[in-house]
Amino acid sequence: MMKQLFAPLAALAALSLAACAGYPDAVTTQEHEAAAEEASGPSGPALWRVADEDTTVYLFGTVHFLPEGIDWFTPQIEQALVSAGQFVSEVDTSAIPEVVPGEAPPPEALAIAQMQMQLAQLTTGGTLRDLMSEEDRAEYEAVVEAIGLPLEPLDQFEPWFAYMNILQIGLVQQGLDPSLGVERTLDAYIEGKDRAAFETLEQQFLFLDSLPVESQLDLLDETVENLPELGNGLRTMVDRWMAGDAEGLAAIINEEMTDPAVVETLLTSRNANWAEWIDNRMDQPGTVFIAVGAGHLAGDGSVQAYLAERGFAAERVGH
Repeated sequence: MMKQLFAPLAALAALSLAACAGYPDAVTTQEHEAAAEEASGPSGPALWRVADEDTTVYLFGTVHFLPEGIDWFTPQIEQALVSAGQFVSEVDTSAIPEVVPGEAPPPEALAIAQMQMQLAQLTTGGTLRDLMSEEDRAEYEAVVEAIGLPLEPLDQFEPWFAYMNILQIGLVQQGLDPSLGVERTLDAYIEGKDRAAFETLEQQFLFLDSLPVESQLDLLDETVENLPELGNGLRTMVDRWMAGDAEGLAAIINEEMTDPAVVETLLTSRNANWAEWIDNRMDQPGTVFIAVGAGHLAGDGSVQAYLAERGFAAERVGH
């Protein structure tokens, strides 16, 4: 049962671009293709640089789930990465074991799943489905059964736990693969570099766990309602990302993120903390390559905005 229900969660950091950026309205294949054509600016994801006389920090926005065949590793990104003596990510993805479909999860993956399950235990005295309206419950049950998850085991957990499972399994079933995500690719290029992480995996789970139950239920309900087109919606974001269209990506994020608790917990408070870390790091010489979810580097409350408040200008590289 643990393998069936929890194995996907060990594959990547908890918060994907979809989690940080909200959910676009249902996007048809034709609309997705039109967005890709419209976002035909400079080729390749955006890269920023913050520098003083002896320190350079590169900021690169990642996507944790990608479709196959996306060639995002441009010479500019490679040059910045090679030049850096330190690599910083949201969590240390090299320490997150990969789960191979059809094989038993490694012990490290099971330990992560167990930790997550302990955090997510529902303490309201009822079940997860008891928290839902009759309409939401019927939609939820249909989706859970459709993607092959067992309903009863999920009843003992908080809404964010079901949200994560449905989101990640749904994206994988729609052809978006965490093993193709940017972090997994970068891991192969940073051997020998000093490595740091802004957060631990447990902290990322705690961000979701700390959300009000109403916000968790909204995330779960949005995921259930949008699941059939979630892959196309995320592909539209990837199109903007691949075109280096930070403004277009920001427009999607700003339009869709409406819950103040979600915005504060999953986005802006973390961005402020990361900006503080960068501010302190600027006191030391050297070159740093920072890779975080692209939703953190676009829109109001971005890392760059908090850096500007601290007197640091983040300049686009090559655009």
